[in-house]
Amino acid sequence: MSASCCPPSPPSADPRVRRALWIALVVNAAMFVVEVAAGLSAGSVSLLADAVDFFGDAANYGVSLVVLAMATRVRARAAQLKAACMAAFGVFVLARAAWALQTGEVPEPVTMGVVALAALAANVGVALLLFRYRGGDANMRSVWICSRNDAIGNLAVGAAALGVFGTGTAWPDLAVAAFMAVLAITGAVTVFRQARAELRGAPPATPSHACH
Repeated sequence: MSASCCPPSPPSADPRVRRALWIALVVNAAMFVVEVAAGLSAGSVSLLADAVDFFGDAANYGVSLVVLAMATRVRARAAQLKAACMAAFGVFVLARAAWALQTGEVPEPVTMGVVALAALAANVGVALLLFRYRGGDANMRSVWICSRNDAIGNLAVGAAALGVFGTGTAWPDLAVAAFMAVLAITGAVTVFRQARAELRGAPPATPSHACH
């Protein structure tokens, strides 16, 4: 069979990548549930922001699993969709922080700190699992950026917990929430630009033919 008939599967179709993405999906879905409960209980905007981020990442990993072995154009379009989700997350967090600023609610710092540490352990594990794939196409790069941003965000939430504990105000929590929003938006821009470049360089879609 000629190599030109069925080109090699893209690197992200590697079974090891699929297994890594499944693990990342399960971890993120579980942490979403934990952080929603903790964020509501503690009244923390940064924890709720991180919970939404976990949910978005779980959805992103699911999308990545669907498009792993598809054409470059499909994977680039999926990356653009994920970039849009990352940007939407950033806008949501900024809006939620503005609302919390109006109410003046002060979060409970102990719950914030404990959950932030658990989330950090989960995200560092996922980031290490996906580290080797950080230089792949826009689809896999978006997965790596999400994991990296999450680990940075967890450190920031932990710092916010210390800040709330020390000052007795909500400002550290709100500042971290705003920081996480900016991180999500800048990450979305990075992924979208690479995906757009890949779309420009990809061959036009043609009818598929089965290989025999």
